[in-house]
Amino acid sequence: MDYYGTIGPSCEDTKILEKLFRAGMTGIRINLSHKTIDDCECYIKNIKEASKNCGIKEKILIDIQGPELRIGDLSKPLELKSQDYIHLGTNGIPVPKVIFSYLKENQEILLDDSLILLQVISFSNNSAKCKILRGGVLDSRKSIALCGVDIDNETLTSEDYDSISKINQYGITGIMLPFVRNRHDLITLKSALKDATANQTTIHAKIENQDGINNLESFLDLTDEVIIARGDLGNSLGLYSLLKAQKNISNLCNKHNKNFMVVTQLLHSMINSPVPTRAEISDIFNATLDGASSLMLTGETAIGKYPIEAMTYLVNTSKEALKYKHELLYNN
Repeated sequence: MDYYGTIGPSCEDTKILEKLFRAGMTGIRINLSHKTIDDCECYIKNIKEASKNCGIKEKILIDIQGPELRIGDLSKPLELKSQDYIHLGTNGIPVPKVIFSYLKENQEILLDDSLILLQVISFSNNSAKCKILRGGVLDSRKSIALCGVDIDNETLTSEDYDSISKINQYGITGIMLPFVRNRHDLITLKSALKDATANQTTIHAKIENQDGINNLESFLDLTDEVIIARGDLGNSLGLYSLLKAQKNISNLCNKHNKNFMVVTQLLHSMINSPVPTRAEISDIFNATLDGASSLMLTGETAIGKYPIEAMTYLVNTSKEALKYKHELLYNN
C-alpha cells in the first residue's frame, strides 16, 4: 500500500518531509499545474535528501497539466461576490479560447475545482458575460470547467512535453495524466515517454469525467494505476453520483487486477484542524477495504496547518482497515 502526500509550502522543508516519511508516507506528488518542473528543482532535492535520511527509496510523481483547462494569469487575486457580474475573455478574466464554441445561454461554469460557480448571461466568439452564483477568491491558473460539457483538447501541453523530457534528469518515478478520456491519450503519453527514453516511468491515469469512466476498461492495459480523482470527477458527474462512480471504478479495477488510487479531500478538514472528522476516517477506511493500492493527500500536506498529523491519520486508519480485512479473510 502506498501513501502519498503533495509537496507545497507546508512541507517543503527537509525536516518536515523526513517526519512525513517516518509517519508512513511512501511517495509524494508534485503538482505542475502552476509550476514548471524546473521551478520544482529545490522541492525534488529536498524530497531526495529527506527520503535518503529516512532510508526510503522515494516515489516522486509529477502531476502534469494534460487536457485540463485553466484560466490565465491574473495581476492579483480577484474577489468574486455572489450576484455580481464578470466577463470572461476579452477585457475580462483570461480563459482558453476553445470554451467559447461550447457556450450557450445559462451555461454554468465552475472555477477553481467548483469553489466558484458562474452562469452565462450572454456571449460572443471571444467574450462572455456571467453572473456569479457562488463567489470566492480567484487566483491565477485555476481550473475552469463547463458543467455537463466535455471539451476536446490536446492530450499534452508544451509544458508537459518539456517536463517529460526532463524526467530522467530529475529522477521522477511516475507521471499522473489528468482527464484521461480514451486510449489515444495514454498512447500519446507513452510515445512522449519513449521519445524521452523514460519508458521506466510509471503511468497513473486520472479519471475525471464521464468519457474516462465510459472508456476505462478499454485502456486499463495502458496504465500502471488508475486514479479516482474525485475533485473534477465530482464536478463532472455531480456529487450525488460521485460515490457510485468511485465504487464502480474500484470494482472494475479489482476485476482486472489493476491498481487504483483514491484522492481528493480524504482529510480536507485537516487543512485547518488537527483532528479529522469521523466521516473522513470512514472514507479512508472504506477506500482501503474496497481495494485501493494507494491513497493520496493534496492540500492537507501542501498548504495545510497539520501535514504530519494528516499523514499519520491517513496511514494509521488505512492500516486498521487492512488489519480488519485480513481478519475477515482469516475468520472466513
